[in-house]
Amino acid sequence: MLNKSSVAVLGSTGYVGLELVYLLSLNKEIKINFLGSESNSNINISKIDSRIKKKLPKIKLNKEFDCNQSDIVFLCLPHKISQSYVKKFYGKIKIIDLSADFRLDNANTYYKNYSIKHSSPKLLKKFIYGLYEINYDKIKKNKYIAVPGCYPTSVLLPLIPLVKNNLIETDEIIIDSKSGYSGAGKNFDKNNLFKFGENLNFYNYNTNDHRHICEIKQELEKNTKNKVNFSFNPHILPIFRGMMSTMYCNLKRNISIKKLNDTLKKSYKNFEDIEIITNDIRVDFNSVQNTNKCFIKLFNHYNSSKVVIVSLIDNLQKGAAGQAIQCMTLINNQK
Repeated sequence: MLNKSSVAVLGSTGYVGLELVYLLSLNKEIKINFLGSESNSNINISKIDSRIKKKLPKIKLNKEFDCNQSDIVFLCLPHKISQSYVKKFYGKIKIIDLSADFRLDNANTYYKNYSIKHSSPKLLKKFIYGLYEINYDKIKKNKYIAVPGCYPTSVLLPLIPLVKNNLIETDEIIIDSKSGYSGAGKNFDKNNLFKFGENLNFYNYNTNDHRHICEIKQELEKNTKNKVNFSFNPHILPIFRGMMSTMYCNLKRNISIKKLNDTLKKSYKNFEDIEIITNDIRVDFNSVQNTNKCFIKLFNHYNSSKVVIVSLIDNLQKGAAGQAIQCMTLINNQK
């Protein structure tokens, strides 16, 4: 093994792939020795993303990658495509998958939500769900990581400690999330957001029918004995990056917001990227854009038996590439 860890990025030209390559290029301990794309080749990635100043290998086709030449491979590929590469690479290289293909534990759940039969159902249980602060110890012991989706990251970070400690009811949670359009990928038609001049557009989509619902439910129910039910209403904003999730929850009897704040602070005391805001400072998209932070702030409800929880992340960093790199730091030293 080289002094520097060598990594490959397949799917390097999408929004998440470019963000990942940019962040990796800033790390002096990492050598990027392969950049892949499904359709583009023989291109300098700096021509696609001017933020990337470091001289890197020219982009090749994903299928040209030789896993014997790298220590870790990042898969920034669409679902279905990613699992075909995992099947090929498993057992030969450490894998960090940023698609949805290995986040779910059950192949039937995957089929119901993604409308395709999983090609490697036996490998689903081999991957650790890479929610860094929650599964830190498990990630350290595993070579195969499924990076969470952006919406689930913003929702699970505040809710898991609260359901785990039985502080909120789990049967009537309302989740209202808003994302920059980069969360929808490069194929998203952003003209619907900007075609009205100064009157920027903004709309919800896939209410209670979003693919991330099963992922959120799966991970919450791993942390409570209770059944979890919630409504989920995602929106697309006329901005490039950033994500805000607002959750409306019923408190358990005699539980105060102070108790919730204290629990969150204790849960994340060793993780500097998670900040629990308890003062009057406003948290907004500008606060988290281009960072790996998650800001969590709790608000009183007019009904004292309820709480409003606001969580903000950058969907491309903490919601994808940044969290993938956090996972990389944990598995990097494994043999």
